[in-house]
Amino acid sequence: MAFMEKPPAGKVLLDDTVPLTAAIEASQSLQSHTEYIIRVQRGISAENSWQIVRRYSDFDLLNNSLQIAGLSLPLPPKKLIGNMDREFIAERQKGLQNYLNVITTNHILSNCELVKKFLDPNNYSANYTEIALQHVSMFFRSEPKWEVVEPLKDIGWRIRKKYFLMKIKNQPKERLVLSWADLGPDKYLSDKDFQCLIKLLPSCLHPYIYRVTFATANESSALLIRMFNEKGTLKDLIYKAKPKDPFLKKYCSPKKVQGLELQQIKTYGRQVLEVLKFLHDKGFPYGHLHASNVMLDGDTCRLLDLENSLLGLPSFYRSYFSQFRKINTLESVDVHCFGHLLYEMTYGRPPDSVPVDSFPPAPSMAVVAVLESTLSCEACKNGMPTVSRLLQMPLFSDVLLTTSEKPQFKIPTKLKEALRIAKECIEKRLIEEQKQIHQHRRLTRAQSHHGSEEERKKRKILARKKSKRSAVENNEEHSAKYSNSNNSAGSGASSPLTSPSSPTPPSTAVEHAPF
Repeated sequence: MAFMEKPPAGKVLLDDTVPLTAAIEASQSLQSHTEYIIRVQRGISAENSWQIVRRYSDFDLLNNSLQIAGLSLPLPPKKLIGNMDREFIAERQKGLQNYLNVITTNHILSNCELVKKFLDPNNYSANYTEIALQHVSMFFRSEPKWEVVEPLKDIGWRIRKKYFLMKIKNQPKERLVLSWADLGPDKYLSDKDFQCLIKLLPSCLHPYIYRVTFATANESSALLIRMFNEKGTLKDLIYKAKPKDPFLKKYCSPKKVQGLELQQIKTYGRQVLEVLKFLHDKGFPYGHLHASNVMLDGDTCRLLDLENSLLGLPSFYRSYFSQFRKINTLESVDVHCFGHLLYEMTYGRPPDSVPVDSFPPAPSMAVVAVLESTLSCEACKNGMPTVSRLLQMPLFSDVLLTTSEKPQFKIPTKLKEALRIAKECIEKRLIEEQKQIHQHRRLTRAQSHHGSEEERKKRKILARKKSKRSAVENNEEHSAKYSNSNNSAGSGASSPLTSPSSPTPPSTAVEHAPF
């Protein structure tokens, strides 16, 4: 079977970046152990939730697997005697809940395959390395000149993207990297346009884009080959990591946190902005900028993974920018992600949270000015500047770039139109997701406000006032009836009796507040 023949698929195109939350609802003691019943939810909809049952031994196994990250995770300690006591079980349940909170709020851990399989075994039961190997084996049948040296296990963060170290049979000393990736939820190109655009990537020449040696695709995945770079990516430089090490080991707990020199920040930042501007001008959607997608080639940064947007893969920072409704185009996504990249280059680590309220001291106030325009509360609320605007800022405007390589990337008109439509569809899904998150946040705030102690007190006071007012009105009405009755009886007139006038009923009209 050739690579271009589609193998049996039957998979669901999940957005793996949608956060999973987990809450322990109950525990049940069996003969020799305790089981914890956990409610897991994907995203903001309570309807998109399910129950899993886990023992302490399952938590312990997960924790041992996560030790590669080098983090001190708060798993409650083992206890051999008295571990069935009710008080101990309640205390341990609190500890396990805290453990779940930590791993689901850590950006890198929450996206890793180990945690996804623990919380959502139904959707993450497949062996993606085996699936990738099947596709790669099919490819080698039609392209026998390539040979696998070794799998590069877990060097990336994506669950459905795998890497292999390669060589060419007649050039055994030269090393290349093959990447295989599954389709994502934002794949809107037709199969034909998708395959044409993937095969077009090796023709893309730009001083700040890492060259694709070979690219091919079928209806369900894509396979690309690039030269292997011993120095690794910009993130490897910042974290002083070995490129072949697993992602968790390289970046979760850096041994030394140190930013780059100011001149490096200026040069690398300018190079990245230049290639973003080139792609934006070409109408080629990117949306996948982060330090691991910037290859370091000497003193030159070269962008990686242009295929991601064609495959429809979600961005590494999607869970951040999906919170802000003004970051709703792929151009603004690239600018926001550039802010994350600049922060990491400056401080040697990612920001603790976004938006950033205040920035630590930086090598230059010009750096802080760019960070404020991309990561501050005001920027996230009001929108991102353009790449052209960033290039004009003092941090980058005086950087001299010396390159003789002329950019080339010819995209046929028909494919440009297909890219434009696909880009609009990607942005439409993002906008819809942002709208749902915004509505959920408003509803949660309103419920929280309604249920607050202060609000409850206000409602009690209003209820008491209303009750007193009703009592006074009833007394007044009773007095009026009694007075009218006495007057009628004492007059002796032959005029017919008239009923006392009824109090005016309250208006039934409801004044709706504008939404």
